[in-house]
Amino acid sequence: MAEQKVKIKKSKSMQALNKIFLESAADIASRINAKRIFLYADLINDYKLLKELSKKDEFVFITKNEDTLHKHVGIEKNIIDIPSVEFSRIGLIKIAAMKGLSSGIVEDEDKIVFITGTHKIGSFDSIIVVDIGKEFEILASSSVSDIAENLKPELFEAVLNLSLELASQGREGKPVGTIFVIGDHEKVLQLSRQMIINPFQGYPEEERNIMDPALRETIKEFSAVDGAFVIREDGVVMAAGRHLSAALEKEDFPHGLGSRHVAAAGITSVTDAAAIVISESTGEVRIFKKGNIFMEIEKPVK
Repeated sequence: MAEQKVKIKKSKSMQALNKIFLESAADIASRINAKRIFLYADLINDYKLLKELSKKDEFVFITKNEDTLHKHVGIEKNIIDIPSVEFSRIGLIKIAAMKGLSSGIVEDEDKIVFITGTHKIGSFDSIIVVDIGKEFEILASSSVSDIAENLKPELFEAVLNLSLELASQGREGKPVGTIFVIGDHEKVLQLSRQMIINPFQGYPEEERNIMDPALRETIKEFSAVDGAFVIREDGVVMAAGRHLSAALEKEDFPHGLGSRHVAAAGITSVTDAAAIVISESTGEVRIFKKGNIFMEIEKPVK
């Protein structure tokens, strides 16, 4: 009984703290004319509160449990779904900002107020303001509108989620490194060659769409193979084990990055494709567009 009272008291304390953070964030957003307030919804257990917040257009809900928000809270819009792995606060913000940009929830010149925290604490503990287009700790490139060109948001987000899971979990306990090249597939195929027999050749297109959850384990299996995945604009995987032949002519490419990153920068500099690279050595995920690093996401913490 005493233990139950302690838990109830702690829960009420966390709820009270969350409300303070929400009120403070709303005040900051109003004062700086921020377009959106992104909150890590998984730290709120009060479904009634979430329902009330969903009636306000400025709130965007970051969650690993999208179905819960749909079924138990009734929220149908302004949801950013993230993979079920642990992230640092900045990692969470980077992913949410990236997905917000790709889906059109936020745009180049917007200001966003983020309310976040960790499950270890169990409540909000941070309010961070991000000025999109000026924030180089979050976005490595200032050309933020480029990433959404010619790509369906749901495709980009599916590949990003898969990349983050691979970076965190590896394959059979071992780290993996690979490249996903998305879009402008005809030109990408012209500027690349097979290193192995293409494992996706000959299969019906409906069986090799990367947005199909049934294909995820197959993709993870072939992530250990050298070379890149080439993905069509509608999500169909055209090839794996592809050597990217486009040379990078930039002189200001960051030092210390390996051949995968150079290849991704090269192919995106001469095509309209985007590329997502997982570093085998560090587990970091980097997004490339037009030859530039658009964003760097550190390996999720365990």
